[in-house]
Amino acid sequence: MARILFGVHGSAHGHAVRALTIARHYPEHDFLFVSHADGAGLIRREFPVFECPNPVTPVRYHKVATGPVISRNAKFLLQKKHFLQSVLEVIDRFKPDLAISDYEFLVPRACRKVEIPCLSVDHQHITNFTSHTIPPWQRYSYIMNYFASRFLFTEASDYMVISFFRPPMKKNRPRVVVVPPLLRDAVLKNSPHEGEHVVAYQSTSTFKHFFPFLRTIDRNVIVYGFDSDHLSGNLKFKRKSEGEFLEDLAGCKYVVCGGGHTMISEALYYGKPVMSFPIKNAFEQQLNAHYIDQLGYGKSFRDLKPKPGTASAFESSLDQFKANLQKGDFFGNPEIFSLLDRFIREKRLPSRSAAPNPS
Repeated sequence: MARILFGVHGSAHGHAVRALTIARHYPEHDFLFVSHADGAGLIRREFPVFECPNPVTPVRYHKVATGPVISRNAKFLLQKKHFLQSVLEVIDRFKPDLAISDYEFLVPRACRKVEIPCLSVDHQHITNFTSHTIPPWQRYSYIMNYFASRFLFTEASDYMVISFFRPPMKKNRPRVVVVPPLLRDAVLKNSPHEGEHVVAYQSTSTFKHFFPFLRTIDRNVIVYGFDSDHLSGNLKFKRKSEGEFLEDLAGCKYVVCGGGHTMISEALYYGKPVMSFPIKNAFEQQLNAHYIDQLGYGKSFRDLKPKPGTASAFESSLDQFKANLQKGDFFGNPEIFSLLDRFIREKRLPSRSAAPNPS
């Protein structure tokens, strides 16, 4: 049995869902989590959690809120020595054999100080470990994202980058592997089929034209993410229930969502084309949306005022989107768990020349 310290970024649910999928796969090991906010609440239902703050990216009206980002993270950084010391004390009590981090700030730093191997498992590092053609309008958010990822969240000893797309790896990254998406067991229990409804999902406060746009879709739209159960024209709002949400997702015609990697990956695994409205100035979401376009898995929209006819134009390309989806690989669980087995056993990933080919 290994004792594993697991740091999890607590904003939204994607990081926590991925971490729980990993921990549930290893009931023979002893886990202690370090997390905060929504992530801590979700994980605490099944595993012990030490709650500690982390840098955050507040979103307002589907846009990164620059002022709150600066003020809240400046406050965190002024206290980071105190928070780091608290995690070092947790390590001293728990005595982990190794650590895993899903885009968490403190655990990799603490592990580096006491020389404990730490594996980063996340999607965000796709932005600074791989090469991209950056559109001019995204250069500012790319630079901000790159420096945040590079200087705040790149302290682990090894990196497993989970992604539905595979850009070329930058040189001199021997302890980094790129693998297809990690899917939770509940996703795998549903068989995809094609119904006539659309699933719309937003995980943060959305833009004001979102609901008027959904009403232009000539189908029933099941809307998740707003903690409500009611009907409004063609829109059926549902509170999120994992089982019901995944049943609706597996049986929909297509998906309307933001640019979050977990949501997009689950939709693609079920073979559902994606209409993506990524959060403004959130480079990782913008990058995900860019690859939706480039790979022909759907379409993304930078303009948060969709024009009349947007939905009908998207639907006219559904057959082509579905054909393109047949070429993708959206199920990385066997490869991911094989690499995790090796890291738990050997405390390091294989060098890239010896690792499974991510292409």
